[in-house]
Amino acid sequence: MNLIFLTFVFPLIGFLLLSFSRGRWSENLSALVGVGSIGLSAIVTAYVIWQFNVAPPEGGVYVQVLWRWMAVEGFTPNFALYLDGLSITMLGVVVGVGFLIHLFASWYMRGEAGYSRFFAYTNLFIASMLFLVLGDNLLFLYFGWEGVGLCSYLLIGFYYSNRNNGNAALKAFIVTRIGDVFMAIGLFILFQQLGTLNIQELLVKAPEHFKVGDFWIVLATLMLLGGAVGKSAQLPLQTWLADAMAGPTPVSALIHAATMVTAGVYLIARTHGLFALAPDILHLVGIVGGVTLVLAGFAALVQTDIKRILAYSTMSQIGYMFLALGVGAWEGAIFHLMTHAFFKALLFLASGAVIVACHHEQNIFKMGGLWKKLPLAYTSFIVGGAALAALPLVTAGFYSKDEILWEAFASGNQALLYAGLVGAFMTSLYTFRLIFIAFHGEAKTEAHAGHGIAHWLPLSVLIVLSTFVGAMITPPLADVLPQSVGHAGGEAKHSLEIASGAIALAGILLAALLFLGKRRFVTAIANSGIGRFLSAWWFAAWGFDWIYDKLFVKPYLAISHILRKDPLDQTIGLIPRMAKGGHTALSRTETGQLRWYAASMAAGAVLVIGAIVLVAV
Repeated sequence: MNLIFLTFVFPLIGFLLLSFSRGRWSENLSALVGVGSIGLSAIVTAYVIWQFNVAPPEGGVYVQVLWRWMAVEGFTPNFALYLDGLSITMLGVVVGVGFLIHLFASWYMRGEAGYSRFFAYTNLFIASMLFLVLGDNLLFLYFGWEGVGLCSYLLIGFYYSNRNNGNAALKAFIVTRIGDVFMAIGLFILFQQLGTLNIQELLVKAPEHFKVGDFWIVLATLMLLGGAVGKSAQLPLQTWLADAMAGPTPVSALIHAATMVTAGVYLIARTHGLFALAPDILHLVGIVGGVTLVLAGFAALVQTDIKRILAYSTMSQIGYMFLALGVGAWEGAIFHLMTHAFFKALLFLASGAVIVACHHEQNIFKMGGLWKKLPLAYTSFIVGGAALAALPLVTAGFYSKDEILWEAFASGNQALLYAGLVGAFMTSLYTFRLIFIAFHGEAKTEAHAGHGIAHWLPLSVLIVLSTFVGAMITPPLADVLPQSVGHAGGEAKHSLEIASGAIALAGILLAALLFLGKRRFVTAIANSGIGRFLSAWWFAAWGFDWIYDKLFVKPYLAISHILRKDPLDQTIGLIPRMAKGGHTALSRTETGQLRWYAASMAAGAVLVIGAIVLVAV
């Protein structure tokens, strides 16, 4: 396990080499370095995971201190790596799924300008995410946290010549920075109260220092939640995620499946001991997840862009993870994070294959009849869509989502359980709406299937992992996270499994009735008054962008316009401006005409006499 540092060293080397190449390398050499660096990291990761399982470290935790980061009075953090069951799970997801995405990207990005620049950014993205999940203190974690934010900005705005793409990147950067400020405040509070940011020390000291519900621990966890909702695109900082689809499709897969949006879930799970001392905030985590997953489901139902549909599905699935955290289903949240990485990477990569085959068309209503022409992409969508919809028994998504629903039921929180069930129905409905419209019906475009091992191998591996095979991978979390309240099952659990499976099948059946064939009924509904209103509202993701524009953006711009010149400087400069104005006025009296001078002297004499009279009185 002493080789763990190589997992992020290889991507960093890849980033540096590709950056210094300045785009002069061929595509083959750029792909060799960009994909090869992640491949080497994956080999090291596989070895570390094997070693961790064969010879577990004492106490289930391995810490590798690389060097002393800084030495300030009372604060001496190490640059150290922290390996336990949670970080080993995240390491496998980030590097394993990340490697498959990089391999696919080497095919997808062929012929694109900035080929080597793309892989430089993605290598830095992976390295930053590894900093985040392996850091042994929250400051190190925050370093990686900011790194993934920077990389997301660079990759979302990869096609920067298009102004809309630049705006989308800037929006993602600003919205997530709002969450980052909250997180930084949380770190300040924790250090001020506990004198450390080391993860192990925090989890030991916090129960000794705080009572359950103490003001400072509530405030600190609320700030950490603020950071988590920003990075994981949950209410109220969720508005950036759909616009992030402006980047290349492999970037979307990387952000949604292996890196950025999972960071908030990891943060809360990693600091579970702190949230246990603030039960109200932990309950708020569940509420945020429950509301987000339902709202995102309705928004996905009316989208026409294939990538935006998947973006809202990610928002919804991350909502399930937050719901799980909120009801104490710690293992269920991470289990769903892992299975979601498999099927969401599959869906995004398959959508990339469809987009390339359809000459970069992304509107599903301009596709149709693709199942014959793109059999691998169709199979990928069927398997990935079934996993996303949690089709019973045969998909990985069923087992992880079912665990979350059971924990919500066992916790006694009926509202969150109902939110999860509604979300399950909506998920199957909008997922198979996409599949039936894009792959069935009348063909509207000439599609050409992709070829090459870099195209079919990642999809094939992810197809297998999205089935029940992926659910057989058990994250080693028993000694890391608390046992949930509903750990044991029974007849009630089987009943809930049947109910959730029936709901998923009902959603698929309704999608078939509505979107296969002529679609007259759904067209009539969409063209009705209430249909047009709801479609517009949901298409705009419930109008959050409009609300934020009115509440925050427009007032900010108005204040900025007023303050475009510093008012303090304007006030201080008033006296010299008055003196200058007086001087200018007096200088105009120097006309050289005798009558003007005589009049000036007479006026001056009158003023002097008037002043004397006033003083005398």
